[in-house]
Amino acid sequence: MPLPEESLRVAIAGAASLRGQDLKIWMEESGFPAGEVRLFDEEPLAGTLTGVAGEAAVIQAIDEDSFRGLGFVFFAGSRAFAKLHGKAAARADTTVIDLTGELAGAPGARMWIPRLDSIQAPPQLVGNSGSSVPAGAIYVAPSAPAIVACSFCCAVAQFKPSRVAIVFFQPASERGKEGVEELSAQTIKLLSLQAIPQEVFDCQVAFNMLDRWGPDSAERLADVRAGIAEEVRRYLNGRVPVPAMSLVQAPVFYGHAFSAFAEFAGPVDAAGLAAGLEAAGFHIPGIEDPGPSNIAVAGEPKAMITAGAQDASVPHGYWFWGAADNYRLPVSNATQIAEKILAS
Repeated sequence: MPLPEESLRVAIAGAASLRGQDLKIWMEESGFPAGEVRLFDEEPLAGTLTGVAGEAAVIQAIDEDSFRGLGFVFFAGSRAFAKLHGKAAARADTTVIDLTGELAGAPGARMWIPRLDSIQAPPQLVGNSGSSVPAGAIYVAPSAPAIVACSFCCAVAQFKPSRVAIVFFQPASERGKEGVEELSAQTIKLLSLQAIPQEVFDCQVAFNMLDRWGPDSAERLADVRAGIAEEVRRYLNGRVPVPAMSLVQAPVFYGHAFSAFAEFAGPVDAAGLAAGLEAAGFHIPGIEDPGPSNIAVAGEPKAMITAGAQDASVPHGYWFWGAADNYRLPVSNATQIAEKILAS
């Protein structure tokens, strides 16, 4: 059955952000069925010239008619931008897919990781007037660490682990372009023995590993950690035990690396464990392939993970090393949500 014409008209709100730019690129690379893609962002960025599908496009400011007639609006910019315009988009009877996390608490918002539908029941698709394609619904595409944590917990749940812990190593790009630019400037300045800029992190992130940012940072790393934990709790919702999680600021530009530990009551079949990880959406590289790393996952829509190595001191304890593109994993998840809705 052909798709409704309005379903193929989409918008990216926050198009100038790193996440918005990656979403636009992924739509083109993956063949997402969008007949028209409109680009919106905050007022100072309106008028910026960019491109969509090889043609020139201009980022627009949002007005009262911006969301009219759209099938989907992807919020990919700042949380503040999503807070300001998210509900207005839903009221315009467009389906909202939020990548910022800001709309998770909106009435009826549904968090969804389609890759896990075979393991965990997907959210109910609720439409208006009996339509199978929701209008005015809000779906939340979790962050990369939340997707990894939920996927890992679902993968190992069948083996009934007694404990699961994950440490994420966060890249500077999670603070947007400003974070990338500050890490770059700090690296150059330190190598030149000059004073370093600290406007974003209020601390030295170059050549450093940190469990917190400086006191004058506009955000706290502890709040980011708490936000990831809340995403995981919301999605797992008691169906699978939540893991212990920690978050460390790493001196890298892109990609979340992570170390995961799972302890079981008895021996675990290695082949069955690997199959569970692949069923949950992970890619396990071959022995001859490069292992998981920030570089190896760049531009990849799946997280990479090792098959697991038994701990030398803890019986039936296994360590896993992995990495995920901090933008590509969430944006590919967001387009999967839209594709599932279109197919419903």
